[in-house]
Amino acid sequence: MSANIYYIIVSMLVSMICGFFIIPQINNYCRRKNLFDMPNSRKMHKNAIPRLGGICFLPSMLIAFMIAIFTYQSITGSGKIELSQWSLTFFISLLLIYGVGFIDDLIGLDAKAKFTVQIMAASLLPLSGLYINNLYGFLGIHEVPMLIGIPLTVFTIVFIDNAINLIDGIDGLAASLTFLSLCGFLFCFYRESLFIYCMLIAGLMGVLIPYLYYNLFGNAEKGQKIFMGDSGSLTLGFILGFLAIKFTMDNPNVKPFHPDSLLLAYTLLIVPVFDVVRLIFFRWRHHRGIFQPDKNHIHHKLMRCGHTQHQALVIILLLALTLSAVNFTMNYLMHIHTTVIVLIDIVFFSGFQLYLDHRLRKVEQ
Repeated sequence: MSANIYYIIVSMLVSMICGFFIIPQINNYCRRKNLFDMPNSRKMHKNAIPRLGGICFLPSMLIAFMIAIFTYQSITGSGKIELSQWSLTFFISLLLIYGVGFIDDLIGLDAKAKFTVQIMAASLLPLSGLYINNLYGFLGIHEVPMLIGIPLTVFTIVFIDNAINLIDGIDGLAASLTFLSLCGFLFCFYRESLFIYCMLIAGLMGVLIPYLYYNLFGNAEKGQKIFMGDSGSLTLGFILGFLAIKFTMDNPNVKPFHPDSLLLAYTLLIVPVFDVVRLIFFRWRHHRGIFQPDKNHIHHKLMRCGHTQHQALVIILLLALTLSAVNFTMNYLMHIHTTVIVLIDIVFFSGFQLYLDHRLRKVEQ
């Protein structure tokens, strides 16, 4: 086993311990201050649930990351690790996202205010030189000029951020999909020997384990259950967006060129992204506002078909794993072009939605 794996494990374990310690404290604080996510006709839960679980994600990740780095330096005797301008800009942007999510959980913000801050935070990354500069042959496009790459980057990050935020509708869904994506990104960055990012990813993965424990299995009546809130979902989405752009960008100074970079990043986010695209078209077709909440996400449809929350969660996770397995098979074993793979994914996902619609019509008859 490579020595670097030990530091990655340290980061994950420290973050997990932080989560198991911090989350009960947050839960107790929310109950003292009456900070609950109240049930209503659109939400799945029936009890008042504390909604600030996500505020532990960023501190736990950073504490674990710093301890892992300190351990690495102490054992290897290496000099100081310098953070790139990209990394510093990322942390500044992440603090903006974390802050707006925290404020929204405390006092509430309208969708346009959050959307504006998301655009501001995402725009900082291209200003530091991090942007999409290659589509690796998708739709016949390879190198992307900066004037196109910068707005495309901002759009991509904001879109992924909102995709994770919007799919956070049932217990464990956003956190589980994020955990699966982080597993994939951990492999991707480890393959490129970018171990600093691996420690950061592991730090985020670690805190999601205690969160999922309390969110999925915590007893609401005993005050154990907790939701992540926007401070959690927006933070997770922004980090995933950053990792996707970071891994996709063609930069020979950081990592060698790999034609599968875009496909890997896209595959790891396919379910939340496709669900939001479908939802946008649905709302446009029915003349509804894009930001107007409804109950037409994939998890809502599964539950209207008669599945429980946990059953819907398992089905969606299996869908994400199936699409990942199909894409990897088509790319590495069958050598199918990225554009064709994306089209097959669209057909596959659309077929699954049509199947759900068919089941819903039978249930509602």
